[in-house]
Formats: sequence, structure tokens, C-alpha cells
Amino acid sequence: MKIKYALIISGLFLTLAAFGACSSDAEEKDKNTQASSESQQLWTCGMHPEVILHEPGQCPKCGMDLVPLKQSGAAQTAAEKTAEQSGERKILYWQAPMNPTEIYDRPGKSKMGMDLIPVYEDQVSSGSSVQIDPVTVQNMGVRTARVQRIDFSRTLRTVAKIEYNEKKLYTVSSKISGWIEKLYVDYTGKPVRKGQTLLEIYSPELVTTQQEYLLALKNQRMVADSKFASVREGAHSLLNASRQRLSYWDIPQAEIKRLEESGTVRKSLSLISPANGVVTHKNAIDGMHVKEGQDLYQIADLSTVWVLASIYDSEAPWIRVGQEAEIELPYAPGKILTGKITYIYPYLDEKARDLKIRLEFPNPGLQLKPGMYANVLIQTSPIKDALVVPVEAVIRSGKRNLVFIAREGGRFEPRDVRIGEESDDGKIRIIEGLLGNEEIVISAQFLLDSESRLQEAIQKMLAEKTGSVQKESSAKPETDHIKSKSPVDETDHSGMDMQIDEKPAVKKQSDSEMKCGEGKCGGDM
Repeated sequence: MKIKYALIISGLFLTLAAFGACSSDAEEKDKNTQASSESQQLWTCGMHPEVILHEPGQCPKCGMDLVPLKQSGAAQTAAEKTAEQSGERKILYWQAPMNPTEIYDRPGKSKMGMDLIPVYEDQVSSGSSVQIDPVTVQNMGVRTARVQRIDFSRTLRTVAKIEYNEKKLYTVSSKISGWIEKLYVDYTGKPVRKGQTLLEIYSPELVTTQQEYLLALKNQRMVADSKFASVREGAHSLLNASRQRLSYWDIPQAEIKRLEESGTVRKSLSLISPANGVVTHKNAIDGMHVKEGQDLYQIADLSTVWVLASIYDSEAPWIRVGQEAEIELPYAPGKILTGKITYIYPYLDEKARDLKIRLEFPNPGLQLKPGMYANVLIQTSPIKDALVVPVEAVIRSGKRNLVFIAREGGRFEPRDVRIGEESDDGKIRIIEGLLGNEEIVISAQFLLDSESRLQEAIQKMLAEKTGSVQKESSAKPETDHIKSKSPVDETDHSGMDMQIDEKPAVKKQSDSEMKCGEGKCGGDM
């Protein structure tokens, strides 16, 4: 009985030892497989990155020596594994779920009212980021800078031309026909004052109208005491019609009153200046016949002038009506005059492809003369608390704008951004996509972009090759797992791992048994 229990205990002990050996072999196999997969080195050609081989040699296309292939995206970095094992994940920023370029440095709501979602460091590092060793980064000349948050403004400088103020241009024309009898303003450029007599025109039509007015006035006085109201009203209407006709010819009321009091008809009409200014055009000669509606003078009031400047269409967001501007004349360096932007033209110049803006300046002493050129300086209003980066930090591909973020361990993350205005000192405003104080790449971004595309293509090719190798290995019989076993394992499993054959086992008979079957047994039988 004791022998039976001892055999049972020994069998259990041997069984447990066998299972322990199997599990240790499996763990060792997994470790060896993982180590072999991680330590497997691939080789590629420096001129043909699509060539990837499992052993060193020469490129089959160009004959160059193959170089080791760096598989930066094949496994996670040590920092990522440590973060996963410890369960602590570092949040880089918060992102809007519907707009990846809308990021914040703290949780909250997006512009659409949705909850922001966190973006972890391991997500960024295992995504589209590229990792380059420090030596390559040094050779590429990668330089970085910090995203700044400042009051962003720009100073616009351009060249402008001084023009007449179109709102203060006047034309003097005759409303009656006749002959110029006296010419007082007889040359172009002569200054005139408002109310000054420019010329006198003799007009027979004017004389006739004045005589008709005197007759209507006399008739109205004669029938003033008439008993018939219709007669009085008719005389009054005739007088008003004559007076209205004189008014249409710009005869002043004072002259009409003089005509009523004196009864003397004037044969000439005086044309007076409508404003203070300078005669810019004269079409009047002494003794010349004048037709009705003919222009005789053009007068410009130069108390204010227009300054027409041109800016690029990219500078249009900086300009608004009412902004102050300064001009400096080339012939008077150091003398600054201040004015304002009064109008922005709603179209571009088709030939010059620029935008016209109009500035208005006071002109004391007539220093600003139409036709002059001037240097314009416009100090724009600052954009408060704006995120700005160097212009060279942005890669503009046409469809998207990219900025590379510099991470720890030689990792670089491409990120889409929305750009805004540019300043004159080489900075550009970032509307969305970056956070303050982030470290960005400001040189060699195109090399980083090409490197990221190259690594992405290599990883795709590696994935295709790995998939084909796995398919081939799965098609082969699995014999690699057979290993030499320990004596305990062999002794124990010889009885446990039995297989049942289709044919029954035939027992070999001994010589004595065969003799007994033939009737030749010994005497003991």
C-alpha cells in the first residue's frame, strides 16, 4: 500500500516538472523570437531606397554597397514603453474633435461647443512623426525657435503720387451765349478767391430778358389796385417768371434788386469764382464768342490733396479706413506730414496687380503739389496677444501649410496650421495649430519633410515584405518547435504521449512460446 502511494506521488511530481519545463521552453522561445525580430538588420541602397535586403552586399541596380536600414517606426521608443508600463501618459495639448488645427493648452470647449480631447505624447510619437539621429540632424543644419505670443503689427512702406482732391474741383461755364467783353483772370495757375470776378460776357439775350423784367415789374405796379383778381395774379406771375429766368442764368439777387431800384439794364454778365483755389484750366480769351454751356475755367481748391498709394494684395488685411499715415517728400527729407486713409478701392489694377488706397492730407502753404511723388509710411494697428513664428518655419504646399514641431529624442512632428498676416520683419501670425512656447523647426524643414515621406514609404515596403514572409512561414510545416527534452520529460512523456494506430499492434512471440504452440513444451508443462 505504501509502495502504491509512493508511486502516485512520484508520478504527480514528474508531471508537474514536465509542465514547468514546457512553459519555460515556450517563454524562452517567445523571447528568442522577439529578440531575433528586433535584432534583425535590414540593408538598403542610398540611391535606391526601394531596395531592401536581409543581408549586406551590393545594390542590384547601381552596384553601390548597401547601408544598414534604420527602422525608426518599427518599434516604440524606450520612453513610450516606460510610459505604457507605468500607466502614466503625458498630455501634449488638447484638440477639437472636428478640427485638428484647433488646439489648446488646457481642457475646455471648442469653437463648436464640443468637449476637447487630449493628445498624448505616445500618440504623436507613434503617428506621423519622424525620428532622426543627432548626427543627421546636425548635418542637415536643423535650427529651432520658440513660438512667440506678442502684440503683432506691421509697418507698410510704399510710394504714392499726390493728386487733386476731386471733391474740391470746380468748373466755371457760361449759361448764356455772348462775347467776352472783359477778362480778369487771364492765365492758368493764377490764384483766385471765392466771389472774385473772372470775366464779363456781353449777351443781347441778357439785355432783352432784363428789359422784359422791367416791363413786368411796371405792369405789376400798374394793376396792383385793380378790382380784378385775375389781372393782379397774371401780372404777378409774369414778374415771377422773368425773375426766375434771370436766376437760372446765375444773376445774383443783389443784381436783380439793383435792376429793380435803378431801372438800368446791364449789357454784360459777370462770372465769379465759386471757391478759393488755383486756375488749372483756362478756355477764355478776350473778345471770344461763348456758347451756352461752354466751359471757361477749371479751379482746384488745394487746401487738401489726395495721395494715391499702391499696396500688395497680401497687405490688404492690414489696411482700414481711418488709419493714420505719414508721408515724406523726397525734396524735404525729415519733414513728416500726417493724414488719414479715406478710401480703399474695391478692385485691383489689372496691369500692376496691386491695390490702390487713397489718403487725404491737409496742405498748408501749398507744400503738397499735385503730380509730386512721396514716400508713405503706414503703422498698422497691433493684433493683441498673437501667436507668431518666423516665415521660413511654414511649409506651403498649396493644399496645406505645415510646421514641424521639435520633440525630445530627435523626433519631429509635422502639424497643419492656419496662417494669417505677415509682418515686415519676417514673422507670420498663426491662427490655429500651435501653442505658445512650442519649439518649431525654422530651417531644413524640406529635408525633414522628405525624410518623413521616405520613412513612410520604407515602412510601407517593410510591411509588405513582412507580410509576405509571414505568409511563406505559415505555409511551411512547423518543425522548428521540436527541441531536445530533458530525461525527465522523455521518461514521463513516453507513456503520456501515446498515439493509437489504425492497425492493432502485433506482439512478438518468444521461442519457448512458439515451441509450446507446436506441442514441444518442456516437462514442467
